[in-house]
Amino acid sequence: MSESPGSPQDSAVVQLIKAAVQFPGQNSPTLQGINLDVKPDEILAIVGPSGCGKSTLLRVLANLLPLTSGKRLAPDEATSVTSSQKDLAMVFQDARLLPWRTVLGNMQLPFELTGKTVDEKGIIELLELTGLQKSDFHKYPRMLSGGMKMRVAIARSLVLNPKLLLLDEPFAAVDDLLREQLNFDLLRLQKQFNFSAVLVTHHIGEAVFLSNRLMIMSAEPGQIIEEIPIPWKENRTTELRTSPEFAKLCGEVKKRLQGGII
Repeated sequence: MSESPGSPQDSAVVQLIKAAVQFPGQNSPTLQGINLDVKPDEILAIVGPSGCGKSTLLRVLANLLPLTSGKRLAPDEATSVTSSQKDLAMVFQDARLLPWRTVLGNMQLPFELTGKTVDEKGIIELLELTGLQKSDFHKYPRMLSGGMKMRVAIARSLVLNPKLLLLDEPFAAVDDLLREQLNFDLLRLQKQFNFSAVLVTHHIGEAVFLSNRLMIMSAEPGQIIEEIPIPWKENRTTELRTSPEFAKLCGEVKKRLQGGII
């Protein structure tokens, strides 16, 4: 699995060591004994049954939720459990765009929240990279399709050039064809901006297609019970999705999830 507890990797973007979370009033922890490291420039996918703590794990990685026990080691701070949140961004299932702001207005929000000068050129380049047209820039969220809203959300998450992108079921609300296109968009952006990503998804095919490593979590208390390396590197094409190798690996992951975990 990940590196052994007590020997944190200096190269990890973020690392958890024996991490546990137990909410007040609970008889058992939501997360228990999580050892996890996110490597530079990788996409790490996390799958598991509903309620196993996948979203809780993302919030721990984002430093939005304190640990009950264990450690969270931040970039370049091997002995610290704190990090600067300027180096990470999060995308949710809902695009969470402000309805009273245009696309450009929503893109400016991260600059305003961090007190940085708005990079108008960078905003336009990102929007164009994610497939939006100039005619879309002054539209309000109610005027956008679900796919366009998610493209804006992803572009907004990258506008401050984070080292780590956390994705909580970002493509769950779109149809399969659009989901596949958004998968390709994410791979293209990751290659261009060199960020690491952690993806929580219930879609096995998406996890197998996008990730460099895939983690399987158990039912509550949530634990990482298996790590599966993904064999393809640059060969993530439309043809890959229909190949026997892809179908076989998806089947193996599904079998592991059905083998008493759910």
